[in-house]
Amino acid sequence: MDLHPLRTEDDYRAAMREVSAFFDNEPEPNTPEGDRFDILLTLAEAYEAKHFPADLPDPVEAIKFRMEQGGLTPKDLEPMIGRMNRVYEILNRKRPLTLAMIRKLHEGLGIPAESLIKVTADLHAP
Repeated sequence: MDLHPLRTEDDYRAAMREVSAFFDNEPEPNTPEGDRFDILLTLAEAYEAKHFPADLPDPVEAIKFRMEQGGLTPKDLEPMIGRMNRVYEILNRKRPLTLAMIRKLHEGLGIPAESLIKVTADLHAP
C-alpha cells in the first residue's frame, strides 16, 4: 500500500482518479481495497479542506435556510430575536445580531455559532 500525503495538485488528481473508480463499485469495508478507499477519501478531504476551504454562510442566509428547512415563519424567531419588528430588521439586514440573539439562535435552531458571528459587509445599521 503505497500511500502518502497529498502535497500537490497532481497528487490530489491521482488520488481522485483512483477514488472515482471505487464509486462505481464500492469495495467492502475491512478489506484491503476498502481500507485503501477510506484512506484515499480521508487524504482527499484533508487536501480539499486545506486548499479549497468552504466559506461560512452569511448569518441572515443561515437563518433563512434554517427557517426554510424547518418550515418556520418570522413569528417563530421572536423568542430568539425579539419582537416582530426586530425580526424583520435582522432578516432585512437593517440591524446586526447581538450576542444574546446569536446564542439563542444557536441553541434554538442549531445554527453553528461560527456562521452567525460572521460580519456582513452590506449591513445598514439604523
